[in-house]
Amino acid sequence: MEKTSGRSRIHFMDEVRGFAVFCMIFYHAFYSLAFLFRLSWGMALLKFFMPAEPFFAGLFIFISGVSSDLSRSNAKRGAKLLGVALLVTLVTVAADLLTGGMGVSIWFGILHFLACAMLLFALLQKPLHHVPTWVGVAACVVLYLCTNAIEEGTLFFVQMPRALYVNWLCPLGFYGTTFYSADYFPILPWIFVFLAGTFFGRLAAAGKYPAWMAKSHVPFFSFLGRHALVIYILHQPVILLVTELVSLLVGLF
Repeated sequence: MEKTSGRSRIHFMDEVRGFAVFCMIFYHAFYSLAFLFRLSWGMALLKFFMPAEPFFAGLFIFISGVSSDLSRSNAKRGAKLLGVALLVTLVTVAADLLTGGMGVSIWFGILHFLACAMLLFALLQKPLHHVPTWVGVAACVVLYLCTNAIEEGTLFFVQMPRALYVNWLCPLGFYGTTFYSADYFPILPWIFVFLAGTFFGRLAAAGKYPAWMAKSHVPFFSFLGRHALVIYILHQPVILLVTELVSLLVGLF
C-alpha cells in the first residue's frame, strides 16, 4: 500500500459502504415483492440476487469495522445505534400486529448486530491492539469459517445439541424452529467479519492506503455511504409503500 499523509476522509470507504447499502435496498425490495406481495417476477429477481446477498452485507459489516477502529467513541455510537435498533424492532413488530402478520418483524437485524459489535469492540479494543494486524485478520478468517455453519447446527465443525437452539439465544446464532426475523445477522459468525475490518482500520488510521482512495470517484455512492444509517432506517417503509403501489397497479392490468 502507498502511504498517504494525514487523516483525511477516505472517500473510497464511503463509496463501498454506499454501494453495499444500494445493493441491500434492491435486495429488500425484491424480498418484499416476492414474500409480502406474492409477485412471481419479484420471486424470480430475489432468487437471482440471493447468492450475492451475504457478500454485499458482509462488505457493509467489514467497512463498519474499519470505521470503528477510526472512531474514538464506539461505546457511545453502539449505545445510540442499539436504541435505534430496538425502535426498529418495536415498529416492525407493531406493523406485523396491525396488518395481521405481514412478516416484517425484525428481532436481530443488521442494526442490532452492528450496535452489539461496536459495544463489544469498545470493550476489547485495547487488548486487541496488542494482536499483530495480519495475525488478527488471519484469526478472523479462521474463526469465521469455524462458526459460519452455526445456523445449521454446527460450531467449530462439531454438532451442537438441539437444546441450545432456543429463540432467546438468537443474537448468538442459535434459534428455535418458531423463530422468524425479516432481517437477521447474528453475532456468530458475523462478528469476525466486523473484527477483520477493525484490523484493516489500523492501516487506514496510519495512512497506509493508496492515495486514490482519498478521492471521490462515484459521488452518488459516496453520498449513500455518508448517510448510510438514515437511508437504511428509512428505506424499508419506502419500499413497502412503493411495492404496495406496484402490486395495486399490477392488479389493475
